[in-house]
Amino acid sequence: MSNTSSAPLRFDGRVAIVTGAGGGLGRCHALQLAARGAKVLVNDLGAARDGSGGSSAAAEAVVAEIRAAGGQAIANGGSVTDPVAVQAMVDQAMTEWGRVDILVNNAGILRDKSFSKMELDDFRLLVDVHLMGAVYGTKAVWEIMKSQGFGRIVFTTSSSGLFGNFGQANYGAAKMALVGLMQTLALEGEKYNVRVNCLAPTAATRMTSDIMPPQVLELLTPESVTPGLLYLASDEAPTRAILCAGAGVFAASHITLTNGVLIGNGPDAPEQVAARFAEIAQREGEIVPKAGLQQSQQEMSKVMAGR
Repeated sequence: MSNTSSAPLRFDGRVAIVTGAGGGLGRCHALQLAARGAKVLVNDLGAARDGSGGSSAAAEAVVAEIRAAGGQAIANGGSVTDPVAVQAMVDQAMTEWGRVDILVNNAGILRDKSFSKMELDDFRLLVDVHLMGAVYGTKAVWEIMKSQGFGRIVFTTSSSGLFGNFGQANYGAAKMALVGLMQTLALEGEKYNVRVNCLAPTAATRMTSDIMPPQVLELLTPESVTPGLLYLASDEAPTRAILCAGAGVFAASHITLTNGVLIGNGPDAPEQVAARFAEIAQREGEIVPKAGLQQSQQEMSKVMAGR
C-alpha cells in the first residue's frame, strides 16, 4: 500500500446535512463528519427497507452517539419525498447554525422485482425517494450555498444504475438519473464554489443484507466507503466525479464518447450504421466530454472534415 497522505481532512465550522442517516452508510457518514469537526443534521424517516412506516428514533440515536463523542448534532425525522418537510429540515439547520455547507443525499429504499412483475407504483416510489428526494434537498440548499460561496453536494448513485442489475429497473433508473443531475449542477455551481459529485457505494447495510454472502458482507462495511464521502464533502473535493467505493477500494466511473464515424444520411445509411457498428463503438481514443455540447462539436468537426 502506498503511504502518500496529505493534511487531515477537517470540517471545523462546516454544517452538514445527511439524509437517511439513522443506520448503515448514512450513520457512518454522519459520525465521521462529526468526528472531524462538522455540525451534523441527522435526517432519517425511520422507515422499513421498502419505505413503509416511520419514526425519528433512529436519527435521535445517531445524534446521541455524536453528542456522546463530543460532537454537535440535531435530529430530523422528515421524509425526503415531502418538499415541505425537506424545506423545514434545511430551515432547522439554518436556525440552529446559520449555514449549510454539505448535503449528503443518502436516503433510499429498495423494492426489487423483475420488470415483468414490477408494479408501476413501486417504480414511481423509487424515483420519488432517490431522485426527487435528492432534488428537493438540493433545491432547498442551492441558493444558500451559492450566496455563501461554498457548497458540497453528494448524490448516492449505484452500480445498478451505472451498469445495470437484474430486478432493479426502478432503482437503477433513479440512480442513473442522479448522475445526469450531477453533471449539470456541477456546471451550474462551478463559479460559486458549489461542487457536486456522485458516490457509488457497495456496502453491507440493511439494504444489501440478503443479497450477498456473509463472508463478502464482512468486508463491505460502511466504514470502508465513508473515506470517499469525506473527500467529496471536503474543501479539496473535485466536481463532476463519480467515485465508486467498497471494501476500501476506490475507483472512478466515467460517461464516455467514442470517436465516431461519418456515415451521412444517404439511402443506405441505416445499413451502413449496422455494418459499421463495431467501428462506431470502438473505444480507442474515446473522450469524457466536458459538457453535452461536445457531442455536437465532435459531429460537426467530422462533417466539416469530410467536405
